[in-house]
Amino acid sequence: MLGTYVNTAAVIIGSLIGVALHQRFPDNLKKIGFQAIGLCVLVLGISMALKTERFIILIFSMLLGALIGESLHLDRHIDHFGEFLKTRIGGSANEQFSEGLVTSFLIYCMGAMTIIGAIEDGLNGDPSILFAKSLLDGCGSIALASTFGIGVLFSAIPLFLFQGGITLLAASSQAFFTEALVTELSAVGGVILIGLGIQLLELKELKVINLLPALMVVIILVRVFV
Repeated sequence: MLGTYVNTAAVIIGSLIGVALHQRFPDNLKKIGFQAIGLCVLVLGISMALKTERFIILIFSMLLGALIGESLHLDRHIDHFGEFLKTRIGGSANEQFSEGLVTSFLIYCMGAMTIIGAIEDGLNGDPSILFAKSLLDGCGSIALASTFGIGVLFSAIPLFLFQGGITLLAASSQAFFTEALVTELSAVGGVILIGLGIQLLELKELKVINLLPALMVVIILVRVFV
């Protein structure tokens, strides 16, 4: 778990720096910041999604995952949780709290470095990939928090749970994460990031959170059919 501890600390430190800069950013700079982040997320998502080797599994994972997420109203639960946290730490001063939390979590956790790095840390006790990711996430959190505000700081919690959970699972079940599973997990994460990029660019309002169950569905489909 060393890699996850360092990664979480990097996000917290970077977020604190970004929050200190947030109030100094005029609205026009925040808007162009959203667009810049959105473009980068879109490019990252496309590059990850194109690595799929089983397109049918990708399609069914996204479809079934979206149906499950919509049925469970995951977006509403996340919004309510974000509003609860926002009222606890400052109310109206953090208008984009939920958006910052969700956006940051998806960027930090949907990338291939998260999955591969966490597996390497769990299987081989090698946190080097997560150390490199920590540097990237720390710098990224400065940019994100300066744009979205303090919600980015709280994304460290789901980051720790998600990434740490993969590490612990990999440590306890070494045969679970096959090469095919890692590839398709990354591809599904890429499609989710494409949706996030579209939303950040305000091209279309998407319920990106409701797509997250696709990550569980793809695991089941790969384990059953591959």
